[in-house]
Amino acid sequence: MFVSSRSTLRRRALAAAGTAAALALTLAACGSSGDSSMPGMDHGAKSSASASASASPSMGDMTGMDHMAAGNGLSDTQDGYRLTNRDASLPTDKQSAYRFAVTGPDGKPVTDFALDQTKRMHFYAICSDLTGFQHVHPTMAADGTWSADLASPAPGSWRMFASFTPDSGSSKGKDFVLSRTVTVPGKAAKTPLPAAADSTEVDGYDVTVKGKPMAGMAHPLTVTVTKDGKPVTDLQPYLDTYAHLTAFHEGDQAFAHLHPTTKVNGDHGGPELSFHAELPTAGNWRLFLQFQTAGKLHTAALTLNVG
Repeated sequence: MFVSSRSTLRRRALAAAGTAAALALTLAACGSSGDSSMPGMDHGAKSSASASASASPSMGDMTGMDHMAAGNGLSDTQDGYRLTNRDASLPTDKQSAYRFAVTGPDGKPVTDFALDQTKRMHFYAICSDLTGFQHVHPTMAADGTWSADLASPAPGSWRMFASFTPDSGSSKGKDFVLSRTVTVPGKAAKTPLPAAADSTEVDGYDVTVKGKPMAGMAHPLTVTVTKDGKPVTDLQPYLDTYAHLTAFHEGDQAFAHLHPTTKVNGDHGGPELSFHAELPTAGNWRLFLQFQTAGKLHTAALTLNVG
């Protein structure tokens, strides 16, 4: 489930450092309560049909501010665009819809978004301890309110990332990643970040990552997928590519998208997939690799140390 290549502008924007305000969010931890074959991680859920305009909150109902310094997706505002949400909390261990909107420089809800990797909006939910993770594609109501169905988030602090490209206005064609935090009430069980490793297993598939990126430098990564010791060659396209790879930095949840360079050739992906990695900050990054076989989406996670 790697997506098509993003613009250089996004890579530059995601390269800026996060702020100490974001570090405070790591005090509240949470694990996954979803049905996943990997402890501490939720598979991405699919959004339901778009809510009706009458059922959607108006922009006046969107409450709370969550201003952060720009860069790495840790801000809710950039170039006049703002991510707003209605609720500061979500139900515990229960599927629920996270409703949000993007307002433009004129203060009005944006409703014109360009297709990116077959979707007009990519949405990510990540727990403060980088365990729980969901990647969903929300639906938009007529008034510009998006609804992202989340699968039973566990108690703790979660950061919600919205990745989009306006299709009109002064920032037409520019990539944005904005985020806000939300609390899931209850006792949060802190889950230590797994140690850095070059391989992991999910749903019977073994995933190996080769490459040692350095902070602030472009570096290739190679992902190899095998099963029962044999190369996997039946990866199916997902979001116009064979795999989708996102990364979050330990300590501040800074976001990065790693760009695939492997070309798609029908349902014959694998066993090796190449990526362009440009991780701006040293330390541990939690990588989430999504790929599809026989119509089923798999999400593998591992910790990568960046020097």
